[in-house]
Formats: sequence, C-alpha cells, structure tokens
Amino acid sequence: MAHWSTFEKETEREAKKLISCISGIEDEEDQNYQLALKFAWSNFRFHRYLDVDSHKVQRSISGIYEKLMVHSDLNKAESWVRLTEEFLNSPLPNTDGTKTDVHFSVLSLLLLLSGSPSNTCFTERPRVKEAEQEDSFDWGKYLMEGEDIDIGPYPDTPEWSEEESEEDDSQEPISREDSGIQLDRTPQEDQDNTNKTGPVTWTVGEPNARAWLEQHVVTPYWVPHAPRFPHSLHLHSNLLNVWDQHLYNTDPLYLPEEKAFVTETQVIRETLWLLSGVKKHFIFQNHDGKVSVRNNVVVTHLTSNCLRSVLEHIAVYGQAVFRLQRFIDEVTGYSSEPCPPGSSSSYGSKKGSEPPFRTYQAFVWALNKYFTSFKEELTTIERELICNDETVTLSSVLERLSPHLAQIKVLHKVFCTGVAEVPPQTPNVVRASHLLNTLYKAIIEYDSVGEASEQAVALLFSLWTETVRPYLEIVDEWIVHGHLFDPAKEFIIQRNKDVPVNHRDFWYATYTLYSVSETVENEEKLNDAASGSSGGEGSSNRQLTMVSFLKPVLKQIIMAGKSMQLLKNLDCKEAEQSDRSSRDAERKSLYTLFLESVQSRLCSQESSPTDTVTEQQATRRSLVKMHSIVAQHLEIDDVHDPLLAINFARLYLEQSDFHERFSGGNVIVDRSSQSVTCQTFELTLRSCLYPHIERRYIECCGNLMKTLKKDYKLLEYLQAMRNYFLLEAGDTMYDFYTAIFDKVQEKESWQQLSFLNVQLQEAVGQRCPEDSSRLSIFLETIDPARKKHPVNNLEVLTLSYKVPWPVDIVISSECQKIYNQVFLLLLQIKWAKYSLDTLRFSGKTVHHGALGEDVKVKEPVNQQIHRMCLLRVKLMHFVNSLHNYIMTRILHSTGLEFQHQVQEAKDLDQLIKIHYRYLATIHDRCLLREKVSFVKEAIMKVLNLVLIFSDRWQAGFGAWKIESIDKMESDFKNCHMFLVTILNKAVCRGSFPHLESLALSLMAGFEQC
Repeated sequence: MAHWSTFEKETEREAKKLISCISGIEDEEDQNYQLALKFAWSNFRFHRYLDVDSHKVQRSISGIYEKLMVHSDLNKAESWVRLTEEFLNSPLPNTDGTKTDVHFSVLSLLLLLSGSPSNTCFTERPRVKEAEQEDSFDWGKYLMEGEDIDIGPYPDTPEWSEEESEEDDSQEPISREDSGIQLDRTPQEDQDNTNKTGPVTWTVGEPNARAWLEQHVVTPYWVPHAPRFPHSLHLHSNLLNVWDQHLYNTDPLYLPEEKAFVTETQVIRETLWLLSGVKKHFIFQNHDGKVSVRNNVVVTHLTSNCLRSVLEHIAVYGQAVFRLQRFIDEVTGYSSEPCPPGSSSSYGSKKGSEPPFRTYQAFVWALNKYFTSFKEELTTIERELICNDETVTLSSVLERLSPHLAQIKVLHKVFCTGVAEVPPQTPNVVRASHLLNTLYKAIIEYDSVGEASEQAVALLFSLWTETVRPYLEIVDEWIVHGHLFDPAKEFIIQRNKDVPVNHRDFWYATYTLYSVSETVENEEKLNDAASGSSGGEGSSNRQLTMVSFLKPVLKQIIMAGKSMQLLKNLDCKEAEQSDRSSRDAERKSLYTLFLESVQSRLCSQESSPTDTVTEQQATRRSLVKMHSIVAQHLEIDDVHDPLLAINFARLYLEQSDFHERFSGGNVIVDRSSQSVTCQTFELTLRSCLYPHIERRYIECCGNLMKTLKKDYKLLEYLQAMRNYFLLEAGDTMYDFYTAIFDKVQEKESWQQLSFLNVQLQEAVGQRCPEDSSRLSIFLETIDPARKKHPVNNLEVLTLSYKVPWPVDIVISSECQKIYNQVFLLLLQIKWAKYSLDTLRFSGKTVHHGALGEDVKVKEPVNQQIHRMCLLRVKLMHFVNSLHNYIMTRILHSTGLEFQHQVQEAKDLDQLIKIHYRYLATIHDRCLLREKVSFVKEAIMKVLNLVLIFSDRWQAGFGAWKIESIDKMESDFKNCHMFLVTILNKAVCRGSFPHLESLALSLMAGFEQC
C-alpha cells in the first residue's frame, strides 16, 4: 500500500494495533486481518464524521459542574472546572493553539465514555511536574578549545568593572536619556548633542550645593527652549511629526505652535508624583486646587490630542488626591504623621479654633492608612521605572493603578458627600452623623452591585470601621461606666447638665436625642421623655438621618446608659461592687468585641468546608431547603429561573437568619436599597455589633430593676399607692372616710386640715405605721358654683404620698394627680353608699309626719313612706352596682394584670410605660375621660340625689314638701334611663366592652322599676 505522508504511516500503524487489540488476530497475512484493515482504512478515508460542537461540549461541562454544586460536592466541582480548563488551555502534540476542535473532541469522547460523573467517588491526586534538567555543559570552554587568546600588552591589568565605568561616565557631560522607547540614534542628533553639552563639575560642601543638585538630577526639560532629546527615526516614534505634516498639507491655515517635548518616562514620573500628592509639576498645573494639563506638552510618538485626553483623565484623579490630602492636612494640623483616632492633634495651623472632633480624626486616620499603602505602590512603580529593567509605558502604569484609581474615585465621592458639602457652621453632631450615614449608605449601595464592587465594599467597610470607632467608644463608656464622655458634642445623644442625677426628672429630661433632617441645614431636638426615651417619634412628617446603624439599638443604648448612670449614683447593696474595678480591667471594649466578631464572621465564611459526611449532608439539605424557599419568593414576581434561585440560595447559605427571614407567612419584597438582596452589611451589624449592645442592655437594666425592687422597695410603694388611693386597704381607709361622713351627717364642720390629718394618721398608724409619715391630706379651693351640689364638696380633698428618690421616677407627681382623681370618685361613691346604708327604719319618720296633721291624712303619709322606701332600694341598687363595677371589674382585675406586667418588665422605661398605661386604663374605665364626661355627670346627678334623699330621710316629713318625692323619682328615672341607653349602645358597638357588666346590672334595676 502506497503511503502519501508520515501521518498516514502512523495512522496505519495505529490501525493495526487497534485491530490486533480488538480482534485478537496477530498474523497480518490473515484474510480476516486484511479485511478489517481495509474496512478501517475505508472509514478513515471516505467516511464523513460530523465535527465536534464545542458549544455543546461546553454546556455539558457546565451542566456537570452545576449538578455537582447542587449536590454540594464542592471539591469535585472545583477540580472538574480547573482540570477541564487546564486541558483546554494546554497544547497537544501535532496540534497548534489551544481550545481547538481536537481538544473538544477528546473531551467529547471522555464525556460519552463516562457513566455518571456526579456519583463517582473522586479524590484528586497531586501531580508533580518533572523539573527541566539544567544544562551544566560548559559550552564556552568547549567552543574556545584550541584557540589562542590574546590578552594584550598588559596581562596584569585587572578586568573592567561596571563601577569604574560609572565613575568614568560621571566625569563626562551629563545627558538624560530616560525614555523607554529609543532604539537607534540619529547620528546627526548625537553630534549636535555632543557639541552643545559641556563639562559640569560639582564639589560637595560648596554653597548652594544641595540646591544645584536638586536642579540637575535630571535634564531640565521644564525650562524654555530645553535641548531636544535623541530618539529613533522609526515611523512609530515620529507619529507627532507625521501628523503635523499631514495637518500642514491639508489645512492651509495650520500654524505650528511651539511645543515642549518630553519623554514618556517623564510623563509617567510626573503622573506618579501627581498621584502621590506633589503639587509642583511641569506637565500638570495646580490653580487653587484645580489640576489642569499644560497645553504645549507633547511626546514624539503620540498626537497632542491623544496625550491630552489621557493626561486630563489622570488630572481628575490627581485633583481628587489633592482634595483628600488637603483635608487630611487640615485635620492633622499639617503634621508629617497624623495622630491616632481619639488623641489630641496639634492643629497648629488654625490657632484660636477648636480642634476637629474625634469622628473626623478617625476618618482622616483611615484615609491616611489607605494613602500610605497607595504611595508605597507608587514608589514601587517609580523604582521599577528608574531601574529600567523592563519597558514601562503609560498605559501599563494606568492599567496597574486602575484598581487604586477606582478606589480613589469612591473615596472622593464619599468625601464630597459626607464632608465637603456640609455647611461650615454645621454643629459637630450633624457632621459626624452625616459622615457615618454617607459611609453606611455607600456600603449598602456598592454591596447591592455584587461581585463587581467587592474591592469598593472592602475599602468602604474598613473606612467605616475606623470612622465609627469614636461613636462606639462613647457608647461603651456610657453603657459600661454610666458616663457620657462627649467633649466635642458629636454624639447624637447629649447630656443636659442642668438636671442632676438625683432629681425626679432625671429619667425624662437628662438626655437630648439629636435628629438631623436630610437637608442637613435644619436640626431638631427630640426630648426623649415624650416617647419613653426611644426618640424619633415626635416628627414623623420629616425623614430624619440620625446615625443609621444605631437605629435598631438606639433605645437599648439610651436605656442601658441611663440605667448605668442611675446605678452608679444609687447606694447599691450588692457585694459584687467590690471587685468591679478588677473585672473592668479585664473587660474588652465594645469596639474590640465588634472587630473580633467581624473577623470571626469573615473567617467562618472564607474557611473551606470540612470533609466529614455529616456536615456535607447538612449543607446539602440547607442548600435544597433554601433553593425551594427562594424559588417560591421569585414566583411572587412571576420569575421562573431555577439558576437564579440556586445562586441566591448559595449566596445566603452561610447566613444563619436567612431561613427565619424567608420562611414567614406574609413576605413583603422590598425593592429599596435595604432589600433582602443586599443585606450583607446589615446582617454583619446584626450579628457582630447589636448582640453585644443587647447583652449589655439586658445586664444594666436587669441590675437596675433588681436594685429598685430589692433595695428601694419599688413594688411596696406601688402597692401602697393602690392601698390608699384606690382604697384596696379597705379597713384602713374605712376608718378615715367614715369619720368624715359621720361629721357630714351630724352637720358638723369637717373641712379642717388638722382634723383630716389626725383621722388619716390614726387610721394608717394602727396597721401600717411606716406609711403614716408619708401620707398627708390637703384642702384645695373649688368653684363656688360647684358647692351647690353636696357630692362635689369632697373635691376639696387632695391625698398626697411622699415617694422617695429614685422611686419617684416611676410614681411621679403627674401619676399622683391621676390617683387623686380616682380617689375622689371612689370617695363620692363610698359617701353615697354609706349614706344609704346608715338610714334607719325608726318611728321618728312616722311620728314627725303625723304632727299637726289630721287623722284622715295618715293613710297618705304611710303611702309616702312606702314610696320613700322603694326609692331607697332603687338608689341602693344603683349605687351598689356602680360600686361593685368600680371596685371589682375595674380596680381589682386591672390591678392583677398590672402586677403581672410589673414582674415581666425588663427595664425602667418599660416599667414607667406599664404604670402610665395602668393609670390611663383605670382613668378611662372609671369614666373620668373628657370624652365620656356626660356619663359621669349623669352618675354624679344620681349620687347627688342619693345625698339629698338621705338628708330628707333623716330630717323627716315635716321638714320638706311631699312633692319633692315626685321630683326625686322623676330625676332618678331620667338619669337611670339615660345611663342604660348610653351604656347599651356603647356595649353593642363594642367600643367599651368593660361596661357590659355595669350596663346589664343597671338595666336589670331599670326593668324592675
């Protein structure tokens, strides 16, 4: 068989091996062997196979990788991608290039031969590449063998060294050739250059030697009419001349301008100097902080427009560097090394003005750390440029610096928004909070982009962690030591020096929460007393920008700080205070704990998965569960993309609270900057910062509540208020108010302060002697018009209970006013009930009614007595129903709920709110609210009618007219009917469910009428 090429020979040889291997026939002369060989050659030569589809192979590779990731075989997936990529990029024998059809054909064959790659146990074995053996053969000695070497007339002369040549060259005329692109010189330019330059000598120690050296380190290309440097005559090196000649030939009005020629190396060095903060340049000009490019600067191998566009792009970043460097110098006082955050700066350039606050110092400290590393990179590039070992071009330098330039752009944007745009006279608290908010929003914004802005997020996060340090130190000092140390007034919470700690208004008026509007020009102070120290609720119509990252724990910070300061000023009886100083020395600050938590979180995310079977199974189950959850949420917006669901599930796989946030019933997909797709930074704060503050808040507030309940008897004082003001101590207060009622019935004067206090002290002193010194009663004047009604005479009484500090923070004077209103209502009901209960059925009424009357009128008198008895029973039913409703349905049941809530209170602010809510509840349910005042007036009319009825009962029939019985019955019936109607309507509407028992009781009495 004739062969055409070596390839066909190799093909035949391989075909014979294939036939022998498959058929087992070794004899080539065998007929079957020849038939098989002809069949193989026929298929090789004449059969047309389809070329391999590289896209199909690539999809198969990606599908296997995706399947491995779904099964959480991370190691196999990584090895699969890496090995296939290495194979596609490796050369093959007899094949030129990479990723050819041969590569994909081999992979296609392997894929067809493979059974189930995802179910195969695979462990990659390390492959050691054979090191190429160095050729140790001495080719120089071999080639010079047998040759006679002429060593010259002076064989003892030492060999030539580079150092001696440099010393010799130093005596020659100085010539600067630092362009990295000159290859061959023009002989004419060499001759001209030699003729123009003369010998230059300089001796150390001469006057102005350093100044001369600074001016002659390089060829002074910045002076007018500087000598032209030699360069190649190649076309690429003379593009500027070619372009000028073209303009001259095409434009008759073209007039060449005088140009300053520089080399590309000089352009690179001035670029590096500009970015390092140097202000004096030749190519770049600085005019009042604005960097521009000199018009007549050109290079020989670029057109002027091309060079100018590149340099103007560089000038923008140089101007940003100048602004940031000037801010650093202003804050640090133009010192060579900036001070660490928190330490006092000299600020010598601004004498007479206050030093910058600590947040700006920390921000500058972070900026300086970044610029230090950036300048180190610039210095490295310049050293490589000076060494001239490799060709360095302007485009390669810009490509190398592109990540840093992008970071400088981000820093400059943050600086302009957070610092430069703030008006000069803005308070420090506005400046600090606005800067922190700017960094916070920038991190959220760049974090939402994803992997495209990882470097920007990392830079901003490091900048934020440094800038937030003073804030966290202030918070730590406050919640640990109870001291809000903020000399520059930069913290959003500031201490009111006018209110001492031991004042009863300490909890309400000691601290002011500053919230700043978005326009930054206006400032609002929100007193934390109105919203229970939570802040921010008083101005819901305006969007406020208090420090965003502290919003979720702002209430806890305020509560912990005030609780700690209050604890420091209490005479605590805890034995733990003796070793508190030693424990504090070992305690880590809040900032340190935050950094350690962030570091552990990042390390846990970067750590490789363990190879234990249980963890792999748990990871696989979590991934499948998250995949199903995310797929359900994507279907909310009609998005059916399984790959997107897998990526989201993998993205949030290591976030512990992902399942809790997404497995809820009602989910609202937020499209704002704080949506669930970009909450990595917020999740970091929630897991690394907030738990430490929450832990300290629970500890401080728990200790304060324990101290108030145990050492200062808070619960006992609350019980005392209910005993005396709400008449829960029935036997004690019965002795007090019955003495008053007896005086009234006997028509004696009872509005005497001495009499009232004596009766109160006697009643209380017998059973609770410790409270007798705290209780007192006062008389107040009332409107004379209200004295017309007897029931209003009790309104002159005011009961007072002296509550010691710090219990008066909870039981304030405003609370005692509400207690007094309920106390007066209860006294009025008790008076009416006592008046009806003490009426006697004696013969005096009949006897007095019979005096001076004829015997014929005895029967009408008995009838009137019967009517009086019936009216008394009706009034007693009304008063008893009202009394039972107030004392049992309202005071008792509400008091039980209040006691349970007090035991569950976690902090003092919560306890104050519980107490206020309790008082508001009983005030509302006792019908003392202004909205239901008409109901109270009807009840007061009935109570006043009871007192008039009792007075006439005791006076007898001879002292008043019989027609008044009709009037009393009519008034009572009208009031009774009005109350039943109103209460039934209220109960039917469901607005006052607590009135149901009173309405049913009154309605039962009304039906019997």
